[in-house]
Amino acid sequence: MLRFIEYLKSVYFFPVYVFTFLRELRLSEGFLFPYLLQNFRNVTGETLVQSVYPWRTFAATISVFLVLFSVDLVKYKCWLNVSCIFYAVATGLVIFSHKYLSLQIAQVFYGTFSACEVAYFTYIYAKVDKDYYQQVTSHTRAAILAGRATSGVMGQLLVSFKVLDYRGLNFITFGAMITATVWSLFLPSVKKTIYFHQDTSQQSSFIEKNISAYKLMWTHFTKGYANKYTIKWSVWWALATCGFIQVQVYMQPLWTAIVNDPNQNIYNGAVEAVLTILGFLGALFAGVLKVDWQTRGELALTCCSLLQGFIMLISSQTQYVYVSYICYIVFGGLYHLTITIASSEIAKNIEEDSYGLIFGINTFAALLIQTVLTLVVVTGDVGFALAPRQQYFVYGMFHVVLGFMYIIIGLASWLASKRDYRRASTVIPPTTRTVITF
Repeated sequence: MLRFIEYLKSVYFFPVYVFTFLRELRLSEGFLFPYLLQNFRNVTGETLVQSVYPWRTFAATISVFLVLFSVDLVKYKCWLNVSCIFYAVATGLVIFSHKYLSLQIAQVFYGTFSACEVAYFTYIYAKVDKDYYQQVTSHTRAAILAGRATSGVMGQLLVSFKVLDYRGLNFITFGAMITATVWSLFLPSVKKTIYFHQDTSQQSSFIEKNISAYKLMWTHFTKGYANKYTIKWSVWWALATCGFIQVQVYMQPLWTAIVNDPNQNIYNGAVEAVLTILGFLGALFAGVLKVDWQTRGELALTCCSLLQGFIMLISSQTQYVYVSYICYIVFGGLYHLTITIASSEIAKNIEEDSYGLIFGINTFAALLIQTVLTLVVVTGDVGFALAPRQQYFVYGMFHVVLGFMYIIIGLASWLASKRDYRRASTVIPPTTRTVITF
């Protein structure tokens, strides 16, 4: 108990939680699409979806690869410092510039900011003793929830009561990111890292340290994905995360297409706030569930994926935006529930020091799949340039196919276990054999 009190009193925790809250204080995010339509008069919704938004996905995919393999080298904090600068620059571009190119550049900065999520969680665990992983995870998630929920509620109230317009929300976001950037400069540094800065007492050359770091990284990679059980959950983790991010990014264009009336009140901020709270509750619920996921994992993933798919199919066809709001909240709640279970099952089967690497690779895989999906479904130069409703029909079918894929995996696992059981039952142990003598 005394150790935990000392842990809470540490100078490290309070600045990190404040930084987390400020980093999530993005009031404009829930209203970005309608704001861009209002302030960039020469840019249509179709252009935003097909030629502007995809740059966020492309940038995030490239950036997460760079962050993943450099975050340990630069001792984590550097990426935290620049991440908020990226978002501030993106917000500044959409506030002060009215050029089409600036929109694309802003999306690149938005994507790079989201890729720095890998650095954030790696930094958190690098500064904490393993005995306190559970506590710091809970506190960090609480700070994230507080920031996102506050953003949604404040943004919705300011817009609904006409205190500020969408442009005013962007100014608040811009100020929050500047504040978060300044605050991040005072976060405690990390001296010892997992790969490149393990032991400062060793007198090794720069090349030798790098070779040793990459060897350890490769060892963690091979051990992490040597287990078929880990691969099964990681594949679902990547595909489900890809689907969730894609749905989240292009949800506002769908709502705009459903409403089709610029004078009607929208509640994007409130919906995001409800989803954040529901997602948090879902993650807590997943933590207390007493289920043998070894035997029932495929069933849970199948049911949730199929339900998410059908929900997106409904959302793609409905004429009522409130139905789409509800579908989005339920869809996100199911994602947060199942992704927590998947993360836990993966973590149980990998080495503790390889958490950041394995989940970083899974994130990169998710973004890589999302890039392909974006090219095929969204863009016009390479893909089909589908309208928002058609896009969400595809996303619904994506999750339905994912559900059926895990039905097949579950049946294969069940048949394999039955076959192994029959083989074991036909083998008579030597101690039970009957010896007949004459």
